[in-house]
Parts: sequence; C-alpha cells; structure tokens
Amino acid sequence: MDDTWTRIADNLVARVTGPMKFRLILQPATAAYFAIRAGLADARSGKPPYFSTLLSDPANRAALIESGWKDVGKVFVLAVVLDVVYQIVVSRFVYPGETLVVAVVLAIVPYLILRGAVTRIVRTKA
Repeated sequence: MDDTWTRIADNLVARVTGPMKFRLILQPATAAYFAIRAGLADARSGKPPYFSTLLSDPANRAALIESGWKDVGKVFVLAVVLDVVYQIVVSRFVYPGETLVVAVVLAIVPYLILRGAVTRIVRTKA
C-alpha cells in the first residue's frame, strides 16, 4: 500500500515538470475566468457567496451545483482529457484516480475559491 501512495505522489509531482505542463496554468486560469464572471454576476444580483451557500443551503444546493457545473464543467472535462493524454504519453497507462484528483485541483478548486471571493470583494467595494 505504501508503494501505491508513493507512486501517486511521484506521479502528481512529475506533472509539474513533465510534458504538457502549460495546462497547469491554463486550466486554473480558465476556471478563474468563469469564476470571476459568475462571482460578478452573483454580486450584481445580490446572491450570497457561492461556496458558503453551497455548503449551508441544502434547499438550493442542486441549483447551485448545476450553475457551477455549467461554468466549469467543460474545463473539468478538458482537464480529464488532457491528463489522460499526459498519462498515456508519460507512463503508457491511465490511473483514473490520479486523473480525477488533477482535474478537481485544476478546475473545481480554483472555481470554488474564486467565485465566492469575487462576490465578497465586489460587495465590500460597493
């Protein structure tokens, strides 16, 4: 089991210096663009910050997830596809768990952090 965790850690770290490393900047930047756009729209329409509402409002959770997925879904799918291509090129094998971790980190996490932050910042400035 220790070998598995070591392999996962090594493979994740190798992505930073390996081929196709441009995606490690491009995909979070794209997710950030969509998050900023959605955060500005949330602030203009008076909606509460996205992630905190997602966690605290079970009645609207499905609608919030759908809204967020509309924005970041394509970036997530692109992150999955590019990571699969990366794994095929580098290791000649695909590790689905690693692919999901990379896609979530590159697409979902920046979106979740920035959408709510932008909403809060715009509200405080207004």
